[in-house]
Amino acid sequence: MEPSVAVVILNWNGKSWLERFLPSVVQTNYPNLQIIIGDNASTDDSISFLQQNYPQLGIIENDKNYGFAGGYNHILSRVTADYFVLLNSDVEVPANWIKPVIDLMESHVKIAVAQPKLKWQLKKTEFEYAGAAGGFIDLFAYPFCRGRIFDTVETDNGQYSTTADIFWASGAAFFIKSSIWKEVGGLDADLFAHMEEIDLCWRLKNLGYRVVCCTDTEVYHVGGGTLNANNPYKTYLNFRNNLIIMQKNLPKSEAYSRIFIRMCLDLLAWLQFLIKGKFAFAFSINKAHWHFLTQIGITSKKRITQIPLFQHTGVYSESIVWTYFVKKIKKFNDLKW
Repeated sequence: MEPSVAVVILNWNGKSWLERFLPSVVQTNYPNLQIIIGDNASTDDSISFLQQNYPQLGIIENDKNYGFAGGYNHILSRVTADYFVLLNSDVEVPANWIKPVIDLMESHVKIAVAQPKLKWQLKKTEFEYAGAAGGFIDLFAYPFCRGRIFDTVETDNGQYSTTADIFWASGAAFFIKSSIWKEVGGLDADLFAHMEEIDLCWRLKNLGYRVVCCTDTEVYHVGGGTLNANNPYKTYLNFRNNLIIMQKNLPKSEAYSRIFIRMCLDLLAWLQFLIKGKFAFAFSINKAHWHFLTQIGITSKKRITQIPLFQHTGVYSESIVWTYFVKKIKKFNDLKW
């Protein structure tokens, strides 16, 4: 029998996304599957819509909005399966999207996390910003992807169609062995949203697990379904959480010098926002740094296991900021590894 899989969609006021993309999910072709909607205390009529139109699906309700990280932690504590698939509500899937990923993960005990290839739902020839063909980071923990560096998103011409070990998998379509999820306690709920999947992958890699991208299947993500890129709160979460996960996961010999340089590089983004008149976004970086600095003591208690960054697969040994903006290298395949 195939391993059991629970596809869990976390919903918060996302009825329109469920109407649009849930039909593709329920047509998934996998023999040992349950589909669950985890609701983060929505105030729209998502629940009544599901009860009327999809009575065959499981619904688990949280008592309040715990964010992406806390929301999934609460929901998955009540789900039983060999594999969890965290799937965004704004993702369209083909019928046979699950089995290739599960087959790959079953092939090696140390593969803890995987993602399929992520393409843009609005233009399916292009990679999708949030995950593309797998996530990587540079020496200052800036995340980027095979197929997307900063705002340059590539067209998929088969250049990244090889299954590969990566540094992080996208939370838009995130496969994880349930036993390993429980081993590490799931996502860090204090992050609320954004970077939480990178933190989880980093913690797992520090424990010797592998993270992979399975390019034998692909899904189609709209992106920004809950919090779009033009929201200053998203800027705050990204800048704050990036610093937090560096402190949590880097060895002390590397952490503080790299965090200091990273904060200086953040000031360049702050200055760019000011020049463009985006004062709310500049203030979000100030707020992110302040929150990080005031919570250093709390974050330090979360440090468990760290190994040197360059011992990991999926780490670019140079600054991706310098490479992209100064050296003008825009595509993943043009990077020097």
